[in-house]
Amino acid sequence: MSTATLTPAQLRAERWRLRVRGYRDGWSRYRRRPDGLIGLAILVVFAALAIAPSLFVGPLQTATTATGTSLQPPSLAYPMGTDELGRSILNLTVHGTRVSMIIGLLATVITVVIGAVLGIVSGYVGGRLDTVLMRITDFFLVIPTFVLALILAPIVLEIVGTDAELFGIRVTLLAIVIVIGVTSWASTARIIRSQALTVKERMFIDRARVIGASSAHIMRRHILPNVVALIVANTVLVFAGAILTETTLAFIGLGDPFQPSWGQILNSAQTAGAPGLGAWWYIVPPAACIVLVVLAFTLVGSALDDVLNPKLRGRR
Repeated sequence: MSTATLTPAQLRAERWRLRVRGYRDGWSRYRRRPDGLIGLAILVVFAALAIAPSLFVGPLQTATTATGTSLQPPSLAYPMGTDELGRSILNLTVHGTRVSMIIGLLATVITVVIGAVLGIVSGYVGGRLDTVLMRITDFFLVIPTFVLALILAPIVLEIVGTDAELFGIRVTLLAIVIVIGVTSWASTARIIRSQALTVKERMFIDRARVIGASSAHIMRRHILPNVVALIVANTVLVFAGAILTETTLAFIGLGDPFQPSWGQILNSAQTAGAPGLGAWWYIVPPAACIVLVVLAFTLVGSALDDVLNPKLRGRR
């Protein structure tokens, strides 16, 4: 049946049917990637830990509620040992999952939104605006992200204050979220711009211009849908980078000791002299979690790139 003979309701139903079929086809291709399934399984486990850490290990232990002895090795009572205050490392690591994942998620949202908007606008509009935006992007690409984060973190921390909470996360940690988002968008903008430059040369964009569609309408209804696949694949890798950046910033002391992330636990381990004392159990669990999460995002990103990029599928 021709789409010209369909009513608006039937047209919406047909679009939804095609969209569902596309999702099913994409999932079918994704399931053929064992590495993608392994990465997805790892992320599901960590997502469950982040959503309900107390369900698995009880409330977050503090110096007043700790029941163990200082730097106790792994045992039946404490499978991952204890820290210098007698707190369970398993308890701290699981609760640290929520902090690290939420910070990574919020930072990724900021990064992708800024990068996607600037990339689409720069690629479609072109001209002087493109030149200015790309020079700004080049600046953020050239300046080391970590150095820029070190400069911005204390400034943002002073601005946001220390009293409120958001999603159970103290506002002090929002400083890390903002810093990661502000310093990590440049590569995303470059990638999206390159795709936008290709899309704007297609015939349907010319037809949209001819019928009088505004630039904002074209970017929103035509450019954006054609770069969504690239945004999704890039988002997964950005999330992995955000986790690493958060860990690094927390490790050097910019985290919140009252809400430990994996990086904050490693910082506490260094402060307590765990490496010199041979307390490997204080370091290995959070470090292993970081490695597993970054590996999982990398595997999922690679699989998604294969699913969403027809050219890659054709080469395999």
